[in-house]
Amino acid sequence: MAGTSSAAQRPYSADEHAISARDVHFEFGDVPMHYIPGEVLATHIVNVMHLVLPEGERAMAQCLAEAMPLIDDARLAEEVAGFVGQESTHASSHAAAREHLQSIGLDVDTYVRAVSWLVDRVLGDHGLTGRAKREWLNERLGLFAGMEHYTAVIGEWLLENPTFEELGMDPTMLDLVRWHGAEEVEHRSVVYDAFMYLDGSYARRARTAVLASALLLPLFVVSTAYMYRRDPVPKSGRSWATQFVSATMRGVIPPATIFLTELPRYLRPGFHPSQLGPMDKALRYLAHSPAARVGRSSTDRPGQ
Repeated sequence: MAGTSSAAQRPYSADEHAISARDVHFEFGDVPMHYIPGEVLATHIVNVMHLVLPEGERAMAQCLAEAMPLIDDARLAEEVAGFVGQESTHASSHAAAREHLQSIGLDVDTYVRAVSWLVDRVLGDHGLTGRAKREWLNERLGLFAGMEHYTAVIGEWLLENPTFEELGMDPTMLDLVRWHGAEEVEHRSVVYDAFMYLDGSYARRARTAVLASALLLPLFVVSTAYMYRRDPVPKSGRSWATQFVSATMRGVIPPATIFLTELPRYLRPGFHPSQLGPMDKALRYLAHSPAARVGRSSTDRPGQ
C-alpha cells in the first residue's frame, strides 16, 4: 500500500511513550442535571461530547482491532492496542455518567441506542470479504482519522479552557471531560498513522476528511437539540439561540466553526497530528486527574 513503507520506517523520538488504558473511577451520585451552573444549552453540548461521541469511538476501536493483524510495525501495533484499551475505558466511564443522568430524569438512553444502531449500520464491517473488505477497512480508517482530528482539537480546548472553573462546573464532570480530552490529545496520531500505514492515499484522506466534517457537525446539532428538548427541568428566559451565541462568545463551548477552520489544516499534504498543540499539558493532567489517582490507589490496596 502507498503508506506502508514510510509508516513502517517512521523514527522514534525521545519523548514517545507507551499509550495504555488507565484505571479511573468517577462518582456521579451528586452530579446535577445542569452541571455547568446556569448553562442549560452548554451542558447539553458537553453531553454530546461525552455521551454520544463515544458510540463512534466504540466503532473506531472495533475498526482498529480489525486492522491490527495487518500491522507488522511493532511500535504502531503497540499504539493501536493502547488506543483500543483507552476507548474501552472511555465507553465504560461515560456509560456510568449516562446512567446517572438517566436516573435523574434525562432520557439519554433512547437517543444513544439510536445513535449506536446508526453507527453500526453506517460504519460497521458489513460482513464483506476479500478486496472489498480491505477497501472498506481503509475507508473507515480514513473517516475515523478525520474524526479523531476534531476530537484532538476539542480535547486541547477542554484542557485549556478556564471558563468551566469560573462558572463552578461540577468537579466530577469537569474531571471526566478533561481526562477524556487529555487522552484524545495523547492518542491523537494513532488512527492517522494506522490509516497511513495501511493505505496512505491523499485522495482518500481528503475525501474522508470532508465526509467526517459533514457527519460530525449535524450530529452535534441534532444531538444537542434532542437533549435540550428532553431536559426535564422547565426552561425559561433566554432562547436556545441566545444561549448558543452567548456561550460561544464567553468560551463556555468550543466554536462550531472548527469544523470549517480545521479542515484546511488537516488537508495540508504534509500534515501530521503531532503538529497540533504540545502534548505536555495533556500528560500532566493525566498524571494528576482526581479519577486517575483514585483508580491508582484502589489497585494499590492489599488484596486488590
